[in-house]
Amino acid sequence: MNTEQADNLARAQERVSHGRQQEDGVIVIRTIAMPADTNPAGDIFGGWLMSQMDLAAGNMAGRVSNGRGATVAVEGMQFLRPVKVGDEVTIYATLIKVGRTSMRIHVDVWARPRFGQAAEKVTNAEFVFVALDESGAPRQISEI
Repeated sequence: MNTEQADNLARAQERVSHGRQQEDGVIVIRTIAMPADTNPAGDIFGGWLMSQMDLAAGNMAGRVSNGRGATVAVEGMQFLRPVKVGDEVTIYATLIKVGRTSMRIHVDVWARPRFGQAAEKVTNAEFVFVALDESGAPRQISEI
């Protein structure tokens, strides 16, 4: 990474540093896993969890790009343990890289049992977003 890229990343990270900072990133979403979100086994459906992660990463991407964006890739997702109905799910996002039109955002998800105190990491992944113009074409990310 050259000096200009490092400076852009630092400015973009400052822009998205709203919320409570953690070692694992910024808290972007905190929600409760509900019965409607279960798979046939009674655990929270992985697709629901992935959609929450995409919302969190998209929120951060919108702040970085000052506009619309689209998910173009999700990399390295692995489910470490099931999420249960009633678990408090906390999603952290960390801006990793800003390119000319794209952003790479790392997302970590932790779950705390409804009546428990200790949260456990349940999954993580890297989301790649591209900034889009009004017609849906890739656009340069506005000056950071």
